[in-house]
This record gives sequence, C-alpha cells and structure tokens, in this order.
Amino acid sequence: MSCINSFKLFKIKQMKKILNLFIFVTIFSVAANAQSDYKSGIGLRFGGYYDLVSASYKTFISEQGAIELNLGFRNYSFGGFSSYNWFVLSASGAYQHHFDIKPVPGLKWFVGGGLTAYNSFSDFDATSGFGLAIFPTAGVDYKFASIPLNVSVDTRPTVNIIRADYYSGFYFSGGVAARYTF
Repeated sequence: MSCINSFKLFKIKQMKKILNLFIFVTIFSVAANAQSDYKSGIGLRFGGYYDLVSASYKTFISEQGAIELNLGFRNYSFGGFSSYNWFVLSASGAYQHHFDIKPVPGLKWFVGGGLTAYNSFSDFDATSGFGLAIFPTAGVDYKFASIPLNVSVDTRPTVNIIRADYYSGFYFSGGVAARYTF
C-alpha cells in the first residue's frame, strides 16, 4: 500500500469519527431541548388586583418546577364630589409545578403558591399602607414552537395577612402574561 493510500484511509477514518461525533451531539442536543420548552422568559403580566400591569420574569429551576416574579403597579382614580387618587406598587413571587398536556406540544398546566407584598400611596388614609398576602395559583402555560414567545393565564385567589385599611381579607385575582423566552 502506498503512502498516499494510507494517508487517504487515515483521513477517511478521521472524517467518520468527526461525523459520528457530530451526529451524536446533534441527537443529544435535540433530546435535551425536548425535555423543556424554554428555560426562562421575561415580559408583561396584565390583570392582577394589586398590579394591573407588571413586569414578569419566569425561570424553570427543574424540569417541572418554575419560579415566577412580578413587579407591578395599579393606579386608581375617582372623580366626583370628593375626588382622590391612589397608587399601588406590588411585588410577588410564586412557585409553579408544571404538568404536560400531552395532545398539545408546548402546553402545560400548573399549580403552586406564592406571596404578594404591596404598598398603597394615597392622601386618603383608608387607602394607604402596607399589605402582605398569600395565594394559591393555577393556570396554563403555552410556549410557541416556532417563535420565542410564551403566554400564560392564571388565577390567584389572594388572602391578605397584613392589609391596608381599605382592602378586605380576600380577593379573587388572575392574569394573562406574555414573555420573550430564552
């Protein structure tokens, strides 16, 4: 066998090893991505009682477990004979445990619980002060396959532990969120 043929055979064996490694890495990458639809997302959440609009960040800490953090506000304005305004700033955090809905890829339902801290700012004493509330949460979460977008709908029946004078002990709250995923 000539030196040139030996060199060609050596190169072919190297190329086969590289090709096999490439195929293995590709299959492994696809399998790893199939385990989770997305790792994290950032966007907006609309519709909470304390936070009509909030910034929303959600990240998965395990294959099924996620943490959602929201920082939001709500502005109340009333006119008439005795007009007054007040503003609520809130922060909330929740743990969510997700379950696949098998017929639809990217669709999951979740349950969990969390905590909301809020402060109402107003000249009217009955609507100002600090509050702390707990809530169970449940909802659905969908990650679009072709674009980096996630939407979710949830409910958060909220029980006030510490409350400003105006707020009652219980509020049925919920929201809709849209997030850019990465």
